[in-house]
Amino acid sequence: MTSQSSSIKISGLIITYNEEKNIREVIECLDFVDEIIVLDSYSTDNTVAIANTYPNVKVVQNKFVDFTTQRNLALELASYNWVLFLDADERITPPLRAEIIAEVQKPETKDAYYFLRKFYFAGRVIHFSGTQTDKNFRLFKKDKAHYIPEKLVHETLKVDGTIGIFQNKLLHYSYDNYAIYKQKMISYGVLKGKELFLKGKKYSVFTQYLKTIFKFIKAFFIRLGILDGKDGLIISYLQALSVYHTYKSLKANQKQNI
Repeated sequence: MTSQSSSIKISGLIITYNEEKNIREVIECLDFVDEIIVLDSYSTDNTVAIANTYPNVKVVQNKFVDFTTQRNLALELASYNWVLFLDADERITPPLRAEIIAEVQKPETKDAYYFLRKFYFAGRVIHFSGTQTDKNFRLFKKDKAHYIPEKLVHETLKVDGTIGIFQNKLLHYSYDNYAIYKQKMISYGVLKGKELFLKGKKYSVFTQYLKTIFKFIKAFFIRLGILDGKDGLIISYLQALSVYHTYKSLKANQKQNI
C-alpha cells in the first residue's frame, strides 16, 4: 500500500544501533508504507550506509539517551498520522502485511493495534518462558498515542483511544547467541535501575535478591520455561540477571547522588 494505491498514508519507523545484519530485511518488510525513517544512534558499523542505499529511506542520527526518548523523537519525525514502528529484529509476514493493509483501509479503525509476536532465540522458536503472551503496540495513530517519558526501558505507549489486536504474528528474531542476549539484558537492567531511581525508589539488598530469584522461578516454572528445555533455562536465567542488574544500577545511582 503506497500513496499511489491508497489515500491512507503510513510512516514506517525504525530505531537502530549497529544493525547491519538486520537493516535490509526490516526495511524491505516496510515496502508498503509511504515513508521509512531510520533513527540511528550513531552506529559504528554499516547500518547507515546500507539504509542510505534505499531511496525511500530517510536516515536521522541522534545520540542515544534511552529507548523512550528515541521513539518519541521518531514520532516527531513522521510525516503521517499512521505510524508502523518496527524493531530491527522484527519481521512482518505476508499474511500480517495483508491484515495491516486491509485494517487501515476500513471506514472505522481502532487508534492503536497490538501485535502478537513469535519469539526466536538462536534461530529456534521459543514457545514458553513468558513469551507466549508477548505483544506490543506497533501500528497506531500518533495523535492518539505517545511513549511515557518516565519509562526508560520496556517503553510503554499510552493510547488515548480504542485498541485492537492483529491475528497474525510478528516474527521477533531477538538474539542470535547467548553473549548478545546477556549484554542486552544487562543494559536493560541498567536503564531500569535509573528509572527506579528517578521514581524515588530505594535500594534494598533483600529486594534485589528476592526479586531476582522470583523472576527466575516465574519464567522457568510459572511461565513454563522448563518446557523450552535448555533455551528456556538460558532465557529464564538472563531475565533474572536483568533484575539483578536493575537493583545494582539503582544502588549505583543512589551512591552517586548522596
